[in-house]
Amino acid sequence: MTDSATPRARRRILPVLLSGVVVIALLAGVAAFLLHARYTRFADGPMTGLADAGTLVVARGDSFQRVLGRLREAGATQGHELEWRVLARELGADSRIQVGEYPLAPSMTPRELLIRMRDGKVIHHRFTIVEGWNIRELRAALARATPLVQTLQDIDDAELMAALGKPGVHPEGRFLPETYLYTTGDSDVDLLRRANAALEAALDQAWETRAPGLKLEDREAALVLASIIEKETGIAEERPAISGVFNRRLKLGMRLQTDPTVIYGMGTAYDGNIRRSDLQTDTPYNTYTRDGLPPTPIAMAGAAAIQAATHPADGDALYFVAVGDGSGRHVFSPTYAAHNVAVRDYVRRYRARYGGGNAGSSPAAAAEEAPNEVEVEAAIGADDSE
Repeated sequence: MTDSATPRARRRILPVLLSGVVVIALLAGVAAFLLHARYTRFADGPMTGLADAGTLVVARGDSFQRVLGRLREAGATQGHELEWRVLARELGADSRIQVGEYPLAPSMTPRELLIRMRDGKVIHHRFTIVEGWNIRELRAALARATPLVQTLQDIDDAELMAALGKPGVHPEGRFLPETYLYTTGDSDVDLLRRANAALEAALDQAWETRAPGLKLEDREAALVLASIIEKETGIAEERPAISGVFNRRLKLGMRLQTDPTVIYGMGTAYDGNIRRSDLQTDTPYNTYTRDGLPPTPIAMAGAAAIQAATHPADGDALYFVAVGDGSGRHVFSPTYAAHNVAVRDYVRRYRARYGGGNAGSSPAAAAEEAPNEVEVEAAIGADDSE
């Protein structure tokens, strides 16, 4: 009886077992479906807990867990750590999150964020070096730039150039004016290194294609002249003409007699006025008392000024002076007599506009160079001769 009952019992148990397996499989399928639906909602749902205009910083050496912790601190509550890790592995981002600062927004999904961090789509900040700045102005602007890492506070200009791999090089004029993009973690020295490389490239290109017959010894002289041109005019089309005046003066052995070099030599003593005593006080940068070009650039020259220095305009002008009408333009003259007439007209217009005050007497006058004492005396002399 026992032997014959065993197969029947087994036949009764088998359907039960099969039914159990089916039920378990169905439950597993339902669970898998629910887990997948939850995972999909997590991966592709907006992270509503984040604040607008927030950011996430990934520092060098951060673990995935540390990055996720920062994300939690920013307000992201979605997903278990395991879900984040599974999604990161699925996207190939688990070991490829790149250093930098990333934008956060409530509409962003975990998938979008991880793809951005995998591909290094970081926030770029802007820093602009302005044409005509000197090294003091550049360093002051760098010190205000955030989130640029500051490393220059306690080093002087010589140490700065050594840090850039340019020991013994004067820092003035060594950085090309333009807008540079940088990311969180970049330092002031990183940015200056790029600006210096850009300057060297622009100077090399201009020197290699320079006009024939220049009275410039080398590319360094071209950079010095470009810095003077940059300070003399903000009118783009005038730069080659001003370059032509200086190039002809150099060829004839005439002194450049340009006010911006005198001002640079005065340093912080410059108060907005140039007096006869300033023009007579000899410094290495006083082109009224010394022949040729000053020893270094006097400002940051832009690419256009560098091009003008190496490609002067043809002509016979040896003098120029501001029109004095607020336009910033100049009158170019071939003779000293014609120049004196232009100076007389300039001083008259200047006095009519600003009441005889100096360049610092009003916002409008501050943007226009005031006549120096020599120019005023020339104008008075011209009036007396009439």
